[in-house]
Amino acid sequence: MTGLSPIIVPAGTPDPDPPRDRIADRVHMARAIRLAAQGLYTTEPNPRVGCVIVKDGVVVGEGWHRRAGGPHAEPIALAAAGDAARGATAYVSLEPCCHHGRTPPCTDALLAAGVARVVVAMTDPNPLVAGSGLDRLRAGGVAVDQGLLEAEARRLNPGFIKRMERGLPYVRVKLAASLDGRTAMASGESQWITAAAARRDVQYLRARSSAILTGVGTLLADDPSLNVRLSPTDLPGLGLDEAVRQPLRVVVDSRLRTPPTSRLLGLPGQTLIACLDPEADGLSSDNPETHLTAGPHLTPFPTASRDREPDQPISRELDRNGGPHARLEAMRERALRLEAAGAGILPVPPGPRGLDLETLLRYLARMEINEVLIEAGATLAGSALQAGLVDELVLYLAPHLMGDGGLGLFHLPGLERMGDRLALHVQDLRKIGPDLRITAVWGPCVLPPSGSPG
Repeated sequence: MTGLSPIIVPAGTPDPDPPRDRIADRVHMARAIRLAAQGLYTTEPNPRVGCVIVKDGVVVGEGWHRRAGGPHAEPIALAAAGDAARGATAYVSLEPCCHHGRTPPCTDALLAAGVARVVVAMTDPNPLVAGSGLDRLRAGGVAVDQGLLEAEARRLNPGFIKRMERGLPYVRVKLAASLDGRTAMASGESQWITAAAARRDVQYLRARSSAILTGVGTLLADDPSLNVRLSPTDLPGLGLDEAVRQPLRVVVDSRLRTPPTSRLLGLPGQTLIACLDPEADGLSSDNPETHLTAGPHLTPFPTASRDREPDQPISRELDRNGGPHARLEAMRERALRLEAAGAGILPVPPGPRGLDLETLLRYLARMEINEVLIEAGATLAGSALQAGLVDELVLYLAPHLMGDGGLGLFHLPGLERMGDRLALHVQDLRKIGPDLRITAVWGPCVLPPSGSPG
């Protein structure tokens, strides 16, 4: 499997002599989770869910959720099972929904089919469900068990879970470096550090992400595409005639320096440019919709300048003294040009280092963005790390050295003592072609005893 941490099913230490039915439960739930993984690249913004229907020890139906607005896993599995679903057991990787959304409640479908028992890996963190689905099933006379292979099920939907529980997307930082930790030569040259296999692997990380976030420095230096360049045949769960979903591209650009001719603005998919709010009073984490307009774009500046003739330069309206009014109007000018090129513009209040990244991420969560992939330089990556906004690091190490004059991985001011280190736990380590891929999450950092070598 490329581009993602492995889903390990089943996990944990088995009972010394587990009952036969418990073994069967684990086998069928493991199958449900594997089915759910088929939606890794397709279900956004919904969670990935799988379902298996079993009667008298035989699988009579199974299904997985493919796309938002399409049928959920449970109705698909029930349809496959037909009359055999009556009196059967349903294994579902996520609690069945009990509310009307894009589709009818799955609890109603299970009750109507006469399912006798439902086993779920985890409750749904969505406040609209949050245990109510299981209560509805119990009230209908269905036996319910929960918590089987919960860790594996949670690992499948980290973004959906974090967005529901904390109002933030799950954030990965992807970086590529030489063995001496350099991301570019002293001259700034950086293409290519890793081999083709690692660069292709990154495409799978992009494909599972809801948004890709970069900084204006990276954009100006590299003019990246930040798109998914895989075909439907490369991605499990996609049909030959289905389009590959392009993640939202987000550029952190405090002063709107992004050129309207940037490559990413001419590609399929949407681009959002986050800038500093020049008035710093219209957007907060509690009210990020303040600057939304009715159209597909965002507007940071309510201004009569939008009513001017297309060929009338805003510069004629600027304050001749070059004061705050002139700077505000210059931002309006750049915003209008970028919007004309197809970008959405989002003003964000200032934070300790540039614009407030947490406010930006909370806004993305309200856009139903589950997983964000940061592909940026040392400054933005370091700011996100030090703000505690990063959940996972994916680091590709290439087997060469680039010298101490090259650019580093992170800009992390203030780390002066061993006790200041940012502690990580390596979750996965594997070779991708000639390069090494390290996946790490936050974990304990144990200092060696005083006087110990190393």
